[in-house]
Parts: sequence; C-alpha cells; structure tokens
Amino acid sequence: MAKFDFSKRDSFGTKFGVIAAAAGSAVGLGNIWRFPYVAGENGGGAFLLVYLLFIIAIGIPVMLSEFTIGRSAQRNVFGSFKRLAPGTYWYLIGLLGVVAAFIILSFYSTVASWTLEYIYKAAADSFSGKTAQELTHMFVGFKSATFRPIIWQIVFMGLTAWIVLSGVKRGIEKYAKILMPVLLLLILVLDIRAVTLDDAGKGLEFLFQPNFAKLNTSSVLAALGQAFFSLSIGMGTLITYGSYINKRENLASTAISVSAADTIIAILAGVAIFPAVFAFGIEPEAGPDLIFRTLPAIFQKLPGGYFFSLLFFILLGVAALTSSISVLEVVVAYFSEELGISRKPATIVAAIGITALGTLSTMSWGALDHISLFGNKIFDMLDFAASNILLPIGGLFIVIFLGWFFGRERIRKELSSEGLFKVNLLQVFMLIVKFLAPIAIALVFLNGIGLLNF
Repeated sequence: MAKFDFSKRDSFGTKFGVIAAAAGSAVGLGNIWRFPYVAGENGGGAFLLVYLLFIIAIGIPVMLSEFTIGRSAQRNVFGSFKRLAPGTYWYLIGLLGVVAAFIILSFYSTVASWTLEYIYKAAADSFSGKTAQELTHMFVGFKSATFRPIIWQIVFMGLTAWIVLSGVKRGIEKYAKILMPVLLLLILVLDIRAVTLDDAGKGLEFLFQPNFAKLNTSSVLAALGQAFFSLSIGMGTLITYGSYINKRENLASTAISVSAADTIIAILAGVAIFPAVFAFGIEPEAGPDLIFRTLPAIFQKLPGGYFFSLLFFILLGVAALTSSISVLEVVVAYFSEELGISRKPATIVAAIGITALGTLSTMSWGALDHISLFGNKIFDMLDFAASNILLPIGGLFIVIFLGWFFGRERIRKELSSEGLFKVNLLQVFMLIVKFLAPIAIALVFLNGIGLLNF
C-alpha cells in the first residue's frame, strides 16, 4: 500500500461549500421526525427555549472544538489526534470515532433505505385508496421482507459511495451545494401547504406554545441530548470536515452558521408535519411510524396529496443522503490516510463493509427477527451502542482533549486563523470546553446507559 501524499490532500473550495457540507452532516432523518415530536411532548416552546440555550452554550462550542482539532491537524479523525498528541494514547479517541461512524452508517442506512422505498411508492401512487390499517400492513410487510429492503439499502449506499468517491471538492462539496438548497426548498413548500390547512393552528401550538408544566428534569436532559446528537458531535465527522476547511476561514462563524441551519431546518420540519397531523386528528406520538404509516394517509386527504407526498419522501431521502456522505467520509479518510489505500478502493471497501453490517440491521424485522440481546434486535443494539455509548464518550474526550491538553494559545492561534480574525469570548469558550461541556456530556452518557435516570 502506498503512503498517502498529504501535499495533495483535498479541501473545501468555498465558505458556502463548508457550511452546506457540515450542515448536511448535521441535518438528518432525526431532524425531520424526532426533533418536532420530542419538542412537542416536552413543553413545545418551553423545550425549544431550553434546546436553543444548549445549542448556544454547549453545541456550538463542542462543534467548534471539533473544527479546531481537524483544521489544526489537517488529518482524518484518527490522524488528527496522532499528529497533535504524538506518543500518547489520544489517537484511540480518533479510532473510536471511526468505529462509531462505521456502526452508525450501518443502521442509519437501514432507515434511509425505507425512504427510497417510499419515494418509489409515492411516485407509483401506492398510497391511494389505502386505509390506515392497510398502510400499516404495507410498512410492516416491507420491513420484514427478505430482499427488498436490502436492495434499497445497497442502492442508498451506492449513491453515498458515488458522491464520496469523487473527493471533497468535486464530490462532497459539489453535491452538498445542490442538495442542501433543494432540501430547504422542499421543506418550505411543505410548510406553506401545512400552515394553510384547517386547524393548522393546533399543530403550531403543540410545537411552539411554551408549556412550562411539561418541562422537568427529564425534559431538560432530553433537550441537552437532542442538541448534542443533532449537531453530529462525537463521531469524527466534524473533525474530518474541519480538516478540509481553509486556514483563512473563520471557524467560529462557520460553527454558528452550521448550528443555525441545523436548528432552523428541524423547526421547519415540525411546521411541515404537525399542522397536518392535527388537522386530521392524528395522535402525534408515533415517532418514525408517523412518517411511514400515518403521513401517507394524511397526504391522501390533501388536495394535491400525490405531489406533496412525493415531495416529502424526497425530502427525507435528501436529508438521509447529506448525513450519510459525511459519515462514510470519516471511514474513507481513515482508510486513505492511515492505511494508504487510494480513495476509490477505500470508498468501495468501506461501503461494502458498512453495507454488510447494515444488512444484519435491516434483517432485524425479517430473517434475523429471532436474534436479540436483552430484548433488543440487532438494529436496536447497534443504535444503542453508537448513540448511547460511543458518541458521548467520543464527544467527552474531544472536549477534554481540547480544553486540558491542546492548550489555550494553540486554540487562540487556530480560531484567529493566525491573527486574521479577532477572537472574542475565549475565556468563556475555555470555561465551557474545560468544565461545562464535559459535565453536560457525562450527564447525557449516564442517562443514556441507565445509570442516571430522571
């Protein structure tokens, strides 16, 4: 295997490309269905206020920490720690990020494959005339099928690999600059239609009206966890993307822009979904099932329902793809730079390996339905391991590394782009990454594994 030539390392070409790619990484399927539902069930506008506070106080500083590590090292997530802390064991945190990315994309591609099936069903007008019960049978039947979900998963991973194959500037950045505006346009069209429905106000009230009676310790921790996971923190994507950011870019403004885009799209998703849910008297507690069982029935009742149904599932597919690109890039960058495999075979090997593990996840409702551990299917086990263990641990050690090992002056140098920009609030930033962020992430971790239960 040839040694990687870092002098020819690819990078982002424009600031918009950086923001589009990083925002695409953060904006995923969870923004479209999970965020609005969690917000509504935990006090609506009250939850939103707490969530926004955590985004500003914890999310942006942690994102900025990852960008700082990546751009300073100009390496993949594993190579970044190896270069910045030679002769230490910090590289294990980078390795943890690669493993987390591999596992996350394996089960994420399972759900993403459902979106492709439903784009096809929407285009074929398969929802027309179906009752809610028939739509439920349609979804359950598809999930438990042997081959069809796996075929769609292979198609989805093929699309992801095709974009990553072309590199950072000609692949990831190029398509992020197309896909993110498309995603925003789709969601705005759906929002306009949703708010014009009868009784749309009830859905907006569910999402936005502050209900402080529903806001408790558990709600606050849910807001903290949502802020942490929504921004793609802890798995190495932002360190990897940070390593592709030009040295003359302002990292602080980039982190703020990405966080703002992620939050706005999550809120707009709620505006698109919940007016329709309430307009037709549907209970909003269905989570992911709301998308694949309930919404097709709602779309049938709308004037132009065929068109809006197709738009919605295309929106889901685009959101899934922008996230999967960034996660695959973490593994590909590691294979290329650390193992000396050129990008094309590195992408193919990574995609095949992830798809192989992903098929086990996809078969959790089919041929492997009988396999479980502590009552959890393979899909749930992979989800729990990544979301509740690997990501919080990764995020925790990332901020500890930056706050306690990297050093204040190195941070100032990187954030100022070697004096090009003025660094404001450095003292506050250091306080957050040294103390507040580690405590917050530790709480999310302990709650996630059940040792701390509110």
